[in-house]
Amino acid sequence: MSPVAAVGLARERIRPSTWSLSTKLVATVVGLFLVVTLATSALTVLLLRGYLEGRLDQDLRSSVVRLGGGPDDGDGDNHGRPPGAPPGGGGRFLTLTMSGGTVTGSRVVTGDTYGTLTDAQVRQIDGAGIGTSPQTLNVTGLGEYRLISRRTPTGTTVITGLPMSGVTETVSQVVTLVAAGTIIGFVVVSTGGLWLVRRNLAPLQRVAHTATSVSHLKLDSGDVALAQRVPDADTDPRTEVGQVGLALNSMLDNVEGALQARHESEQRVRQFVADASHELRTPLASIRGYAELSRREREPVPASVSHALARVESEALRMQGLVEDLLLLARLDAGRPLERKPVDLSLLAMDAVSDAHAAAPDHRWELDLPDEPIEVSGDQARLHQVVANLLANARTHTPAGTKVVTSVQPDDSWVRISVADDGPGIPESLQRHVFQRFTRGDDSRNRAAGSTGLGLSIVDAVAKSHGGRVELASRPGETRFSVLLPAG
Repeated sequence: MSPVAAVGLARERIRPSTWSLSTKLVATVVGLFLVVTLATSALTVLLLRGYLEGRLDQDLRSSVVRLGGGPDDGDGDNHGRPPGAPPGGGGRFLTLTMSGGTVTGSRVVTGDTYGTLTDAQVRQIDGAGIGTSPQTLNVTGLGEYRLISRRTPTGTTVITGLPMSGVTETVSQVVTLVAAGTIIGFVVVSTGGLWLVRRNLAPLQRVAHTATSVSHLKLDSGDVALAQRVPDADTDPRTEVGQVGLALNSMLDNVEGALQARHESEQRVRQFVADASHELRTPLASIRGYAELSRREREPVPASVSHALARVESEALRMQGLVEDLLLLARLDAGRPLERKPVDLSLLAMDAVSDAHAAAPDHRWELDLPDEPIEVSGDQARLHQVVANLLANARTHTPAGTKVVTSVQPDDSWVRISVADDGPGIPESLQRHVFQRFTRGDDSRNRAAGSTGLGLSIVDAVAKSHGGRVELASRPGETRFSVLLPAG
């Protein structure tokens, strides 16, 4: 497969319109789960972060009052914290005191460690423009802090900060839990959804299996019995799948009735054709006999009467051939067994071509046969008729001088009998119907004589009775009829 074709196939598989119903349902359920879960998780994380920052801001406002010497909560108790430690923050905080643009003090407490801010940290905090509203700042070397400033009555500016690490760690843990829960939920929903969808769609699959089984039946001819039906358990009209199953069963009942009526009608027609053909054989033979007898009359017969009797005999002979063809087709349709004996197709082709050459010496007749004789098991008379009909078709529908090549060649497990000519070809609109009964070629085939339209239909029927098939390939300058028969 070429890269372009592979890419096209991959795109076709990705398109949702090409997915099966179960895949679409599972994908819809999983997609809806992911959307709801992610939206809920994101909202939860945002609300949690906002809540934790709000609590931290409350502690920050309380601490700036305490560290700035302003009014506190009124109980004068630090609740076990170090002197000057703000509430919250896990004992970690920083403070910066400035007066008139000069740093008068700084302190950094990280657990049990006490220190002062570096000059760079002081400049960073001073340049951040910290106001009376809490503000987040990533202090170099310390991490993120929530900072707030307060101006004391003496004109001193006190900046106090509490670390954001507690908020960040809590939010990170929640995000981890949410992600893990989403992954676990995705696996559970995908697996469980797939199992549930397949379980609930099993009746629909059984309905599809029934429809597929019926679609593989041969319904074009013969007595057709549609025994396949959707099980009663899958035809509950209260469910959508049951309604489909019930409708399919009703359709199969109607189709079976129609096919049975068609078969009975075909049988009546075939029986009529067979009976009519059989009954017509005797009067046609009588007409021919009386015509021949009249022509042997010793007394002088007017020329017009002789001509009329000759035409009667000719048309009776032509009608007798038509009757024989109809009777043969009726017998083949009825499935009557043919004779099964070894038939030398090479010798059969030679005899048929010899007869065709005698009938139309103005055509060029050629043979293409293998060195060794090829035999098949079949009815020699019927197979001879097949080749003779193909040669007669080429003779009738091609102009004088046309080359007609008859070949017999092995073709894998088949034997191929071909009759090819370099005539004008068969119109494309006629090729689809050329093996149907009473199909006649139009003037573009240059007919020199009329035909019954049954010759090629007999070829098709005899080939099928032998377990074979017929093929046609035609274009201007080359027409090839082929009969494929099982070898052996």
